[in-house]
Amino acid sequence: MPEQPLDPDTVAQRLEEALRSRTPIPPLSEAGLVDVVQAYAVQQRWNARRLREGERLAGRKIGLTSAAMQAQLGVSEPDYGCLWASRHVPQTGGRAEVAFDTFLQPRVEGEIAFLLGRPLHGPHVTVQDVLSATDAVTCGIEIIDSRIADWKIRITDTVADNASFGGFVLGPWSSRARHEDLRLVGMVLSHNGQAATEGVGAAALGHPARAVAWLVNKLAEFGEGLETGDVVFSGSLGRAVPVRRGDLVTLEMAGFPPLSLRFA
Repeated sequence: MPEQPLDPDTVAQRLEEALRSRTPIPPLSEAGLVDVVQAYAVQQRWNARRLREGERLAGRKIGLTSAAMQAQLGVSEPDYGCLWASRHVPQTGGRAEVAFDTFLQPRVEGEIAFLLGRPLHGPHVTVQDVLSATDAVTCGIEIIDSRIADWKIRITDTVADNASFGGFVLGPWSSRARHEDLRLVGMVLSHNGQAATEGVGAAALGHPARAVAWLVNKLAEFGEGLETGDVVFSGSLGRAVPVRRGDLVTLEMAGFPPLSLRFA
């Protein structure tokens, strides 16, 4: 343990330098960052720093929504991070491409994304509150990435590291789909033409909207909430798939056109 408490601004600077240089750093949890509240403080400082430098907040992402992942990291609830607009990968006709060198050690996940039509502020937000406030939903590919060497992470590492956020791709928004039972929406994520993982909406905390409700109520603990126009990635419906340069991943989700992403 270090003799002096970790300074959130200093840790945030280390993470920003790792992101810019694409050079992973040793686990923060082994350098004294052992408290989740402190880890969220690092995340907030890092996000604030990027916003001052011209970044725009597109919304939020939720992680650790499966019981298996929570057990693996020894926690009893999900975590969350920020969606940085500069990491939005646009798609045309269901196809997107991103430079592999944008990331350090990327993996991809298939998720259901929400588009907020009005603000949501906790506490006590329910699934129905989320669905009522949602303008549209879509399928999305989240690129997760870690500034921590070899993905050797504990909960404080991933929280501080903006919930291991890398980037995101959105399919076309559907207002109709928000009326479907999102628990039953199935997805298959293929990697270079072969099915790599599959899942259903219920994998995200039992219901994707329940994951969003958790997020809003958790944000309230820090005096924050969701605003009109925010995008929320509600949690992976299957395991994360590692990718390399040249790889092609395709997300097929019931009710939406296929969405593909190539790492150039």
